[in-house]
Amino acid sequence: MANALKNRWVKITGQVIVMTALVFGLVAFVGNNKSVTLTVDGQASNVSTFGTTVQDVLDEAGVQVDGYDEVTPAVASEISNGGSIQVITAKPVKLTLDGASKIVQSTSATVKDLINELGVEEDSDLSAPLDADLASVSNVVISTPKTVTITVDGKTKDKITTAATVGDLLTEQKITLGKDDELSKPKSTPVKEKLKLKITRIDRDQKIEITEPIAFETETKKDSSMYEDEKVVTRTGIAGERTKTYALVLVDGKETERELVKDRVTTEPVSEKVSVGTKERPEPEPKTDNTNVGGTWQALAQCESGGNWSINSGNGYYGGLQFNQSSWLGAGGGKYAPLPHMASAAEQIATAEVLRSNGGWGHWPACAAKLGLL
Repeated sequence: MANALKNRWVKITGQVIVMTALVFGLVAFVGNNKSVTLTVDGQASNVSTFGTTVQDVLDEAGVQVDGYDEVTPAVASEISNGGSIQVITAKPVKLTLDGASKIVQSTSATVKDLINELGVEEDSDLSAPLDADLASVSNVVISTPKTVTITVDGKTKDKITTAATVGDLLTEQKITLGKDDELSKPKSTPVKEKLKLKITRIDRDQKIEITEPIAFETETKKDSSMYEDEKVVTRTGIAGERTKTYALVLVDGKETERELVKDRVTTEPVSEKVSVGTKERPEPEPKTDNTNVGGTWQALAQCESGGNWSINSGNGYYGGLQFNQSSWLGAGGGKYAPLPHMASAAEQIATAEVLRSNGGWGHWPACAAKLGLL
């Protein structure tokens, strides 16, 4: 009987121990279970978990994150009952930054969030508004401000620009290129910091006309009525004129090339006509006491021409007695020679006698008065 009681007590004690363990286990189970709010990309849900860290909750909820995703609090943080976890998963965004294209993983919601995430200046040139939903933008093109140097029309200036390419820069700066102008870099060149761009102005449309003289020719005619040492210009030569047209190449306003494109005679030259004598000049007549030669007429010739009967002074008066051509011909001197200085002294005196018989010594007023003939 005693043994039976003893065994019963042992059995009851064992049952009590098991029940106690179950109670404590249940209490521990209930105490370790937590309710956590998990929000993934704006979708919230309640998660019951025995986990102690954010990563435990994510694992139990089947949410996988990587280094690009944004998890708040951090995955290693401890989580308590009633806590909340927010996950924003990174999404691929096509980005073109200063001409370089790539795919970036971003948790940004708007374009403004993206440029803040990238550390880009807000005064950059953007292909979409700052408040645009990033999910609705297929490609974000960003051009950051850059300092460039532009040389054009003889001036060099530094400019701040957000233009993406050289072509965009020209448009932005309102620089118009001529059909022959040259760029130091192609229009498709991306604009980078400290870019140097030179526009060379080339003008092939300018022309210039230059006038040049054309020398006249001389036509010589022999005249047997003139002495061989005499020459008379019967028609004065006149130079002609030709106009040459050149096409110019100007580089930044300076001429670098010229090409003759037209050469035309605008005024024909007039040839000069000259008569030269062929008659042999006779030996000078010996001096005599002939009063006509050695007397009054000789004195008058000495006063008029220094006694040079062959002088052509070039002022329209000829010979020892300084006839003009009309007086000479009017008095009949043409039968001796075309001009007075071509005739002999005796022939000049004979003609002068004819002239004196019609008008007297007044045909030589100054010298006649000096000699007391008037």
